[in-house]
Amino acid sequence: MSQTYGKTRWKRFAVVMVPSIAATAAIGVSLAQGALAASFNVSGQQFKVAAGHLEGEGFAQYGSVDIEKAGVPHAVAVSSFKSATINKLCQSVVLDAPLIGKVSLNINAGDDANKPVEASNLYIDLDDLKADATFTNINIGVATGAISKGNVNPADRAGAQQLGAGAQFENSFAQEADHASLDGVQQTAWATSAGTFKLNGLHLAVKKGVSECF
Repeated sequence: MSQTYGKTRWKRFAVVMVPSIAATAAIGVSLAQGALAASFNVSGQQFKVAAGHLEGEGFAQYGSVDIEKAGVPHAVAVSSFKSATINKLCQSVVLDAPLIGKVSLNINAGDDANKPVEASNLYIDLDDLKADATFTNINIGVATGAISKGNVNPADRAGAQQLGAGAQFENSFAQEADHASLDGVQQTAWATSAGTFKLNGLHLAVKKGVSECF
């Protein structure tokens, strides 16, 4: 992900960082009220997401296409959950800043086992995933249009659509499960969106250099 410095890259840095900082301020206010009760997302370039443990209800996974801010399409697998709790959540993105060099934005939450991150209508658009996973009542090879356990409705992720997330492949291969349990999650993603996201123990840090979740 090496990038040259210059006017174009500075604009990209600003486009990514300003919404992130604004979103963080909104999250801080919402946390005082107990939850972030509006759809939000992160997209436009690859970033890393890790979790110590994730428990999800109403799981579905299917193919889709996300559009990078530069207009480049990327095939992704969308993992969706009607609700989820996450322990030791980490999200990181590395950018190139003029005169500074590489800068990392890190977000951590849910480090307290008794206060996990809580999410509803959660979507993760990813192109690489590693984890130890257990699925309950799983259906493999169901058509996208026949999913009944998890989320598949693009209207549930309108915010992500505005940032370029594509519609799912119509009636393509998909899988679903009543429940999903994942440990040691490591994934490379292009977008994340949620209807409600409660980030207990939120910690955001901007660091010079490369500092990623894994």
